[in-house]
Amino acid sequence: MVEPVASRPHMPGYGTLPPGEGTGLLPWTWALARLQESHDFWIATVWPDGRPHLSPVWAVWDDGALWFSASPCSRKMRNIRAGSPVSMSTEDPENPVVLDGTVELVTESDRLIRFVAVINVKYRTEYPVEFFTPDQAAVGRVRPDRAVGLMSSDFEGSPTRWTFPAG
Repeated sequence: MVEPVASRPHMPGYGTLPPGEGTGLLPWTWALARLQESHDFWIATVWPDGRPHLSPVWAVWDDGALWFSASPCSRKMRNIRAGSPVSMSTEDPENPVVLDGTVELVTESDRLIRFVAVINVKYRTEYPVEFFTPDQAAVGRVRPDRAVGLMSSDFEGSPTRWTFPAG
């Protein structure tokens, strides 16, 4: 994976410092650690009529993307199938990382096997691969377009936006 480009997000009215002041721009490794360690994530989607929807999920960072599963009949999956982009956030409000991107629904056997191996290790579960089928537990892969993170202990000097290369 090509490392994303870091910059200071535009946050008018919040007193953010220039990129070289305060903590400065956070390294991608800082965000990556939080994406790997977060137990729970929040996923935000949009209903076809424009209303927001927010829901907690388990997720794993693997191969440059955040992977999760959900019931195919859940509101989030119906929104995703209708074309909703997503935002996903780690659980820690003191040191959050928020990703924006689109979801690819994964059905290929080799990719599902990898997902199951990674999620079973992280959550100490024993899901069989057969559990993850499009009609029982759909698997989504979010390759981020951008991410934002900050440390609340340096709210003015740490906000960082990472922009990912297309492709």
